Amino acid sequence: MSTVRPPDHRSEQHGSHRSARSSHSAGLRQVLTHLITPLLMCVGMGLAYLGAFANPAPHHLPVAVVGSGRSAQLLAQSINDKADGDLEVRTVADRAAAVDGLKRQEIFGAYVIHATGAPKASVTGATKPSVKRGVEKASSKGAQEGAGAGDGGTAAASAKAAPELLVATAGSDTSASVVQKVFTPVAAQQGAPLKVTDVAPTAEDDPTGQGIFFLLVAISIGSYASVAVIGGAGAVLPVRLRTALAIGTSFVVSLIGTAFAGPVFHLVEHGLRGLWGMAWLYSAGILLIGTGLHTFLKRWTTLGVMALFVMLNFTSSGGIFRPEMQNGFFAALHSFWNGAGFVEGTRSHVYFNNYGLSGHVWTLGWWLVVGLLMVGLAAVAEKRRRTAEAEVAANAAAVAAAAVAATVPEPEPTWKRGSRTVRSVEGAGAEAGAGGADADVPGAAGAGEANVDVEMEMEEAVGV
Repeated sequence: MSTVRPPDHRSEQHGSHRSARSSHSAGLRQVLTHLITPLLMCVGMGLAYLGAFANPAPHHLPVAVVGSGRSAQLLAQSINDKADGDLEVRTVADRAAAVDGLKRQEIFGAYVIHATGAPKASVTGATKPSVKRGVEKASSKGAQEGAGAGDGGTAAASAKAAPELLVATAGSDTSASVVQKVFTPVAAQQGAPLKVTDVAPTAEDDPTGQGIFFLLVAISIGSYASVAVIGGAGAVLPVRLRTALAIGTSFVVSLIGTAFAGPVFHLVEHGLRGLWGMAWLYSAGILLIGTGLHTFLKRWTTLGVMALFVMLNFTSSGGIFRPEMQNGFFAALHSFWNGAGFVEGTRSHVYFNNYGLSGHVWTLGWWLVVGLLMVGLAAVAEKRRRTAEAEVAANAAAVAAAAVAATVPEPEPTWKRGSRTVRSVEGAGAEAGAGGADADVPGAAGAGEANVDVEMEMEEAVGV
């Protein structure tokens, strides 16, 4: 009767299924772990963009009423009182002072009263309720004061002159639109259409002035996407070489951005050299900061640079809404974030005769300094890490050597081996004389087997 058992195919199938389930579980855990990053990006982008852009409203938006008489002062004070902090209305002496304030971006609209006396008219135009009510009441008081200041003939003649609103769309098209909505009802109260004059228009091919913002987006993406390549694929390179790659890449990215702004899309009509300089400062700061962060954040670097240079950067840059149209958090970021430095610096250089340019350049320069410091910290951290790894490797080698030394027997002195050999020969001779030649063979075989066992033990000890 045969005792050979047939193969258990069910056991083999069960083992293969269990191995497959184990590999699937490991793969699923890896996928779920990596999904954390895009989900956090989704949450961060939603909070940042909707928090910054969902409900824009003026917050102490500076505007002016042109005139030094009682009528202008009363109109400005009345609008201030009723705007509930939405507007910050002041008076300026004349039109030239208003234009100067607009070009310095100290105000974002100036209302020039050419007709001070007019019958009360209905108010049109969509404004924020609090601002609208303040404008209605203030304009009514201003019209009454103006009517009392002059005779009927003068009022009738001046009512035909259109009031003028001065704006600077290059500073912010959205702010100019808000100012126009605020003062359109004031002109309607005076019974005259509102004449709008743009003292700082944008380039012909960038009518809204938002092309600079989208240029910021292009340069930012080119910069922080390059961080993933330099930090990931270049992780085996020394820090100084990665730093050189980051600076070189920023040079290329800035040239691409300048080409977009000038010959490709004509976003600006002059000042390309200055724009390129600011683009390089901006891109180099991002690349150096990201390269340094990669040493510490590893696979979370992409999320980190997106938080710094997309979520908080684009929303506080002022490219869509100026800080006066945003909440306090993003308005505060606008004062020192690098995206705001690039956007406002470009506007100042191209449209406002370099007014305030030095401050924006310093902002970009400080971010570049932060990038250099971050790379320096990364170099120190990696050097310490290499030193620690070398110490661990040396300790491991010492432990392995000690283990080998403890396993291999110490060699005997030569005189002991010689005396043992003499005794072995004498014993072998005596045995040969007593028992014959056949007794030698088993002894020799046993010695050979012992030597083989020692060699195998030594090989196992050293890992051969």
